[in-house]
Amino acid sequence: MRVFTTGMSRLLWFFLFLTVTAAACKYDKPTDRNRISFKSVAGVNYIEVKRRFGDGLSVSRYGYGLTPSWKLSFYSDDSAKVFSPDANAFLGFHVTLDHDSLFHVARAWFRAKKITKDSLVVQVMKVQSKIIYLDKSQVFLTFYSDKYIRDVLHTVPQALMGKTRNDTLFIKHRVAEVNTNPDSGFIASNSPVITSRTPLATVKKIETKASVMNNYDNYDMPKYDITIKNKYKNFNYPELVVVIDYKGRINYLYSMWALAPGGDKTIKVIMDNYVKTYFNITPGNTFGINHNSYAYINLKGVFDD
Repeated sequence: MRVFTTGMSRLLWFFLFLTVTAAACKYDKPTDRNRISFKSVAGVNYIEVKRRFGDGLSVSRYGYGLTPSWKLSFYSDDSAKVFSPDANAFLGFHVTLDHDSLFHVARAWFRAKKITKDSLVVQVMKVQSKIIYLDKSQVFLTFYSDKYIRDVLHTVPQALMGKTRNDTLFIKHRVAEVNTNPDSGFIASNSPVITSRTPLATVKKIETKASVMNNYDNYDMPKYDITIKNKYKNFNYPELVVVIDYKGRINYLYSMWALAPGGDKTIKVIMDNYVKTYFNITPGNTFGINHNSYAYINLKGVFDD
């Protein structure tokens, strides 16, 4: 009986080990195993034409969209240039090669899936403290060389970057799901537009630019600063999560901050009496289809006597 229990314990630990290592791989020492080289494509100018999740779509069920934006060229196995939209110029970066086709450039880790003079396919890798998180490494970038686009495909990069039929079908399915529920939504690729219809209220959208050095998602939940002049008192309610529905109606869900007793009720009254009255709201859309979408609102009231 003891032997059976010990054997079962070892078996359970073995399966636990397999489960953990399937989601994350740890490496401690660089090796030459499957180490790649960019020497054969040195000097080739690549343009990203496709960015996809592991399921082949360019948009997730939560609305996170992937847009091709990278341009790069390798000088050698240890240096490359990457185009920065913010600087409107190519910036030089050191390249680090590692085992299993891994490489690091522009502050990001990748795994090379294909390297030719015509195209380059890489997988974006989530790496922290020498641990590779495979379950969070589900974005794939496809590059074509400018020569291949020009001389073989006889087109321009922008013509290769559009959405696919499967992307459109997926979004139509998601729109049908969320538009029937006032509390649900997903991030719109084209955010809702909020404009004031009175001098008593102002709105400002907080813009966050994606960078070649940070995230691969080009947008997140949109954020708006709304200020209302009133005859009663000053108030400040930051980071309110709302749904702006497909008809432009606003539905308050909750605050990211703790509220005083009755705070939710007060916010709903302000939304109904001021926000819905003082502002015109155009709903967000993805691929031209209006749908419920989430947003943050920083709601501020200024006493005006």
